[in-house]
Amino acid sequence: MAAVLVYLTVIAAALLQASAFGAELTADYYSETCPPALTTIKLLVGAAILREPRMGAALVRLHFHDCFVNGCDGSILLDDTDDMIGEKTAKPNDNSVRGHDVIDTIKSALNTVCLGNVVSCADIVAVAARDSIVALGGSSYDVLLGRRDATTASIDDANNDIPTPFMDLPALLANFESHGLSLHDLVVLSGGHTLGYSRCLFFRSRLYNETDTLDPAYAASLDERCPASPGDDDDALSALDDTPTTVDTDYYQGLMQGRALLHSDQQLYQGGAGGADDLVKYYAENPSKFWEDFGAAMVKMGNLSPLTGDQGEVRENCRVVNQQ
Repeated sequence: MAAVLVYLTVIAAALLQASAFGAELTADYYSETCPPALTTIKLLVGAAILREPRMGAALVRLHFHDCFVNGCDGSILLDDTDDMIGEKTAKPNDNSVRGHDVIDTIKSALNTVCLGNVVSCADIVAVAARDSIVALGGSSYDVLLGRRDATTASIDDANNDIPTPFMDLPALLANFESHGLSLHDLVVLSGGHTLGYSRCLFFRSRLYNETDTLDPAYAASLDERCPASPGDDDDALSALDDTPTTVDTDYYQGLMQGRALLHSDQQLYQGGAGGADDLVKYYAENPSKFWEDFGAAMVKMGNLSPLTGDQGEVRENCRVVNQQ
């Protein structure tokens, strides 16, 4: 009898754990609880990009930086409190990551059309990234949904976990592998730099110290915007590729021409054979394959340690945890 009780206890515990932690993400998660959810997000993302085309890149980046810190849990959206310093002021995010206001607008609209607090902030960030890609010329992909939101955030984790633009290839690969991502994922997801801009602060060192891998004409075009000495020009922006508001493969072509703005990007192509170099060449020559593989890699990244089941919560306001 005791053995039976022990067995039943173990089974009950396993079922409880599966209920709390084993829920899987699905593309149709909101089909019954809030049918207008995805359409609403798409319309508001489109409107935001129409007002400011750069916002598409910002929303894609917001998803990247969210997922790389303890999984895709919306923690990047939390404001600091007296008891917590969150991710917004971490070095990779401070005065850099944007789009929070757009997420706020989407969340407020969803709370209305869903007749309550139904769609998580983490899911909004994931869908907004996909819709940004599509709005700027990329191919669509199914976003798996059902994430719940974190109730805490950590500036230290953000500083430690988000790859930096100063990393060499081995450090980049080690960072991605620590998140369960491969060299292939690294090269494909770096293609997200087909969109957006970077600050002089992040590419000054490459501009003035890496002339051996930097196209001279390209370097000359950057000189005026990014002087050698730190100062007021630290926040001056330059595009990550020649078409910063269009999803295409110019990014990879730029790497092959020594026109990578960031040190970390040029590390993916060093003029050799095999590994990252071959992948860069492949995607430069096969745009349709890039779009296909980029979507698959975004789905894979979007599955990094999501909170599901009874974990976390669905925040009513993406900036603060719910009142208990």
